[in-house]
Amino acid sequence: MAKQKKEQKKAAVQKAETSGNGHRNGAEAHAYTAEDITVLKGLEAVRRRPAMYIGDVSTRGLHHLVYEVVDNSIDEALAGFARSIEVYLNKDGSVSVLDDGRGIPTDMHKQEKRSALEVVMTVLHAGGKFDKNTYKVSGGLHGVGVSVVNALSEWLQAEVYRDGKVWFQKYERGDPVAPAKITGKADEGKTGTRITFMPDGQIFKNRVFKFETIAERLRELAFLNSEVTLRIIDRRNKTEQEETFRFEGGLVEFVRYIDATRPALIRKPFSARGSDKDENGRPVEVEAAFQYNDEYSENIFTYVNNINTHEGGTHLVGFRTALTRSLNAYAYKNGILKEGGIVLSGDDFREGFTGVISVKVPEPQFEGQTKTKLGNSEVKSIVESVIGPALASWLEENSPDAKRILDKAMRAAEAREAARKARDLTRRKNALSGGGLPGKLADCSINDPEHCELYLVEGDSAGGSAKQGRDRRFQAILPLKGKILNVEKARLHKILENEEIRNIFTAIGTGVGEEFDPEKVRYGKIILMCDADVDGSHIRTLLLTLLYRHMKALIELGHVFIAQPPLYKVKKGKQEFYAYDEEERDEIVKRIKTEKGKKAEEAAGPAAEEQHEEGAVVIGNGIGISRFKGLGEMNPEQLWSTTMNPDTRTILQVSIENAADADRTFSMLMGDDVEPRRAFIEKNAKYVRNLDV
Repeated sequence: MAKQKKEQKKAAVQKAETSGNGHRNGAEAHAYTAEDITVLKGLEAVRRRPAMYIGDVSTRGLHHLVYEVVDNSIDEALAGFARSIEVYLNKDGSVSVLDDGRGIPTDMHKQEKRSALEVVMTVLHAGGKFDKNTYKVSGGLHGVGVSVVNALSEWLQAEVYRDGKVWFQKYERGDPVAPAKITGKADEGKTGTRITFMPDGQIFKNRVFKFETIAERLRELAFLNSEVTLRIIDRRNKTEQEETFRFEGGLVEFVRYIDATRPALIRKPFSARGSDKDENGRPVEVEAAFQYNDEYSENIFTYVNNINTHEGGTHLVGFRTALTRSLNAYAYKNGILKEGGIVLSGDDFREGFTGVISVKVPEPQFEGQTKTKLGNSEVKSIVESVIGPALASWLEENSPDAKRILDKAMRAAEAREAARKARDLTRRKNALSGGGLPGKLADCSINDPEHCELYLVEGDSAGGSAKQGRDRRFQAILPLKGKILNVEKARLHKILENEEIRNIFTAIGTGVGEEFDPEKVRYGKIILMCDADVDGSHIRTLLLTLLYRHMKALIELGHVFIAQPPLYKVKKGKQEFYAYDEEERDEIVKRIKTEKGKKAEEAAGPAAEEQHEEGAVVIGNGIGISRFKGLGEMNPEQLWSTTMNPDTRTILQVSIENAADADRTFSMLMGDDVEPRRAFIEKNAKYVRNLDV
């Protein structure tokens, strides 16, 4: 809070000192001349503002460096020249990416008067992706990828196998150490590129790559590019870890992977692929696959040139239009639906639907700052022209599956009507009660979402402490009683009948289902605060499942966080310290012992008659260690200082690194199939540091 108050005071002072034209009172206006224009040369702009190029400099941005290099290799595969891509996590912390493509050109660039390799590695917007004769389609950062990786690396080495020779060049923080040179002969027939880089410690505080994070992206790329084999090899430990991904079934295997924990409703997935020409006569390739399961959520993943367009776009609109038209046409043709009877909308065909759509577009036009929504208008009709006829044929050839899909859609239509009535009933109740906000909600006094926080707190006891300990200006508290409904197994009308969930929806303010609007969110931070035990973990998972399934955009926009209450209190005399894991606890104990000294310990006697909480373990010279079993054990002051004070707390932002894997994990953890959940627990049990049983 102190930091926040200082910033507010500073802003107020600056505002008071500034008048009409932005000049400080009593000071002459600063002349704005050519000398004020700064020109950043080479890759200096990237190093000054790395987040503009890779999103952020956290773990996510760190891994994005690997993806950019891999995307270059994938572009070689899309052009028909690469079939194998390997990623090595090296012992020194660096990463190597090796492909068997043509190899980056090494001859002299006439305009730049240096090797093409050096141009590609050191100049933004330089590469073969701007010439559609070289690469028909490409992903990545639209021509800035590998040079950005170079700029943000302590060092980078490029090794090119081309024309029977091995070319080599090294760079330090984006600058070449020496010109590219031939270092030997390449094996007969060997071509390709190996990029090895060490992320710069001046840019990234954490430079440790996660094997599973990279493996998930490689798995996704292998599904999307069935002709390519991708491998990841971790050489950092004594025993190497390795995974190889190749899926000749392509998107059909992708759909089965996503739905592995859900019982299938149809015998085999639908799949189709084809192409049509855009307005400039260039082919746009379309591929899609889907299947239905017996659950209630829709899981659809869309890609453009291997880029996950999680906001959708014209390709998604075209696919959904083809799906709705084809299924309705089949239903009327075969007497399943009749004129004047029940009408099925697109929403009704989405329940229990899992699908993947991948398009390859020569000149993709993306909407929005995040570049994750396709805007090319012609792609909609191209997708329709490919999917529509293929789906019509599939329905005729698979009539039992078609009837099962339509039966599920009709039940979904009935549930949709029930959900509408439940929403209307909720609105009427809110109108009668006045204001509409839940009675259990202790709201904050300011109403600017950017500065407001909502704590969803496990239990009335912890909720009471949180209400007393909070900063009432910007922190709101909503206590939750018990475990909420598992939304993975329920339709929307059942979800809306659950009081605790209705309170959450009402407090957040965005609406749900057809009415969901993320811009109406009442709090910039939605913080899940649960006990650090098994029940707390279960409740947190239920809440995350609710938000992921029905308010996914809030996670994608960075509004959802997880509180990190301490696990231990270490007390010595009047001093109290809080530890968030065993390692920090042991470090605190060690520091106390070092500060007091061995002689002081011995002189004070064995226990020093100090007062400790019931159940505290006393070690050494009166050092008491207490293990918090729940949030309710902490008084308001403790809860504020350890878990809620913005100056001292630790909160973890929830993000979706890979939507398909996130969906699969939620389904596995909260679904009916026990075996995948057991396998997950057995595999990940070794990573659990704190477990109450």
